[in-house]
Amino acid sequence: MGAVRTRAGRGRAVPWVVVGLWLAVLVLAGPLAGKFGEVQQNRAVDYLPDSADSTQVARIQEELPGGEATDLVLVYHRDGGLTGADRRIAAEQVAEVESTYELANEPRGVPSEDGSTLMFPVSSTGPGQDEEARDAFVDGVRETVSGTGGLRVEVGGTGALQTDLLKVYETVDGTLLYATLGVVTVLLVLIYRSPFLWLVPLTVAGAAAGLAMAAGYGLHKLFDVTVTGQSGGIMTVLVLGAGTDYALLLVSRYREELRRHERPYDAMRVALRGCGPAILASSGTVAAGLLCLVAADLNSSSGMGPVGMIGVLAALVAMTTLLPAVLVLLGRRVFWPLIPAFGSEPRARRSLFAAMGTSAARRPTAVLAGGAVLLGTLALGTLNLTGDLKQEDAFTDRPESITAMRTLAEKYPERSSRPVTVMAPAGRAGTVLETARATGGVADAAAGRNGWGSPRSSEAESGGGWTEISVFPTAAPESPGETRTIEALRDRLDGRGSYVGGPSAQQLDLAAAESRDRSVIVPLVLAAVFVILMVLLRSLVAPLLLLGAVVAVWGAALGIGGLVFEPLFGFAGTDPGLGLLSFVFLVALGVDYGIFLMHRMREESLAGVEPEAAALTALRTTGGVIASAGIVLAATFAVLTTLPLVGMVELGFVIAVGVLLDTFLVRTYLVTTASVLLRRRMWWPGRLSRPAPKPVREEKGEREPEPAR
Repeated sequence: MGAVRTRAGRGRAVPWVVVGLWLAVLVLAGPLAGKFGEVQQNRAVDYLPDSADSTQVARIQEELPGGEATDLVLVYHRDGGLTGADRRIAAEQVAEVESTYELANEPRGVPSEDGSTLMFPVSSTGPGQDEEARDAFVDGVRETVSGTGGLRVEVGGTGALQTDLLKVYETVDGTLLYATLGVVTVLLVLIYRSPFLWLVPLTVAGAAAGLAMAAGYGLHKLFDVTVTGQSGGIMTVLVLGAGTDYALLLVSRYREELRRHERPYDAMRVALRGCGPAILASSGTVAAGLLCLVAADLNSSSGMGPVGMIGVLAALVAMTTLLPAVLVLLGRRVFWPLIPAFGSEPRARRSLFAAMGTSAARRPTAVLAGGAVLLGTLALGTLNLTGDLKQEDAFTDRPESITAMRTLAEKYPERSSRPVTVMAPAGRAGTVLETARATGGVADAAAGRNGWGSPRSSEAESGGGWTEISVFPTAAPESPGETRTIEALRDRLDGRGSYVGGPSAQQLDLAAAESRDRSVIVPLVLAAVFVILMVLLRSLVAPLLLLGAVVAVWGAALGIGGLVFEPLFGFAGTDPGLGLLSFVFLVALGVDYGIFLMHRMREESLAGVEPEAAALTALRTTGGVIASAGIVLAATFAVLTTLPLVGMVELGFVIAVGVLLDTFLVRTYLVTTASVLLRRRMWWPGRLSRPAPKPVREEKGEREPEPAR
């Protein structure tokens, strides 16, 4: 009796202690979570690799007199040709800009050959690195200049592009959070069919998101981890998506145990003991896969690794501590109207997944071969993926800076409107300037600011600092011709202590870093996930099967993207980071569902069930949970497609499609049929790969008992 009272007291006390600790943590973390948006950095230098030429140029520019320059281009255009009144309006407005702001240059109009366009390059070092000051400058110039009666006036340039991009990222966190919460709410209501139960995991997921934001802020402050708008948005999706998946698995098992145990506390203990290892391994694979991104050369990718890992771990901690405590305190009534009564049996009905398993087991070879052919055929769509996405095509709705860029490219084909920036040691500036002018594909070059800056070579130290040189190619920005010009400049200036940068060079360095990161990180992710699966499943064959399946899903999802991005969505390119990021997320998240299925299959096998029956039982018991979790996770990543950035739309689409393929094709059919075909070989070389010893018969002729389930 004393032991019973002790357990009963513990059952009442432990949940309250857990909830109390979480409330204390959230009170302390709240102010830090509110500062998470403040540390997000979205400048080009925050995404680029540290070693790139363009990164060095951006850093030196920041330390030249006046600091980082904000470059704009005022574009005046009228179809059919500018009138005298148009030119007077342009001159008056440019003079007002010049008198209102401290400019680093004297704006001079450059007319187009057909007389329809007049552009004024404008540069100011006033804002420096202050993003708010830069945005205020850009917005102020846009309010000053305007057109009337068919005269179109646009403000473009790198400064305007950065302002437009930042405005998009400022809306990402709020848009993603509310949209994801809405999607998850609807799905949980449909899954649980309860007016109350859905609110519990959703509230806990919100607490996990707050904790993750506070931890993300701490990572930046303590370890200088780069946090971008992209990584912050994806962290939100991971917390809500992965957290809800863990909640679905736990609540499903808890419902089962409530029918076997009278007290909710005992039922929850057994549920955690049963599905806890699967949840822990699931979150471990995602965290390990994301942590591999630390090896990326790209700042944005290396920062996304620890930021995303923090989100997954926050979801894990919340769903294995706070969620169980709240469910135990609320008792059985939280499941109303479908309350699982103690001693009751669930209503017998033919499960969809039982039927799918039976059909797969009937012709396993044909099903496995057909699925493999289907995935391979879909993967061929990757051949239709277009080249790297240009900056001007990075928005789904083109802002003013992009339309201005397109006008300039059309009306000034003989000269790029966006200069390539060369940083030359001051002592060699004259020679570098002449070399740049003599390089093929260069229309003009001019020396600009001088200053000490941060010397990166002995030439800079001996020459007294750096000189900024603006080089104007003849080809349009981010065209093959401009790429050849930038490469030629780097070849000719190699060994002279100079750096070639600017927006177009940044895009080249970005693509090169992405290519390098894929070759390094993909093997790391596969190795890390394989080790975790091997430890969990005590097998070499099962982890290889799961990894092969998720890689096939990744290829098929990318292939579907290639079939729809340009033909259906009208995208003019593919984000350079799509391949790497989609691989990391689909492998790490896709293995989750394999863990849920394989862990249950292993439980059944350990209980003595034959391999084929164990595979079908695992599918029947976990299929519904896996399907629900897959739909929730796919829906949360699909929210990324509502953002006005092509790269985020492409990433959200590929991951959502991949998760659905993994949930309804690979896990239900292909992994199950492979398990049926491999039988005990699935668990090689573990002890489950060896035939179970036959039980000893007590009397001759007595039948062997059926294995206990």
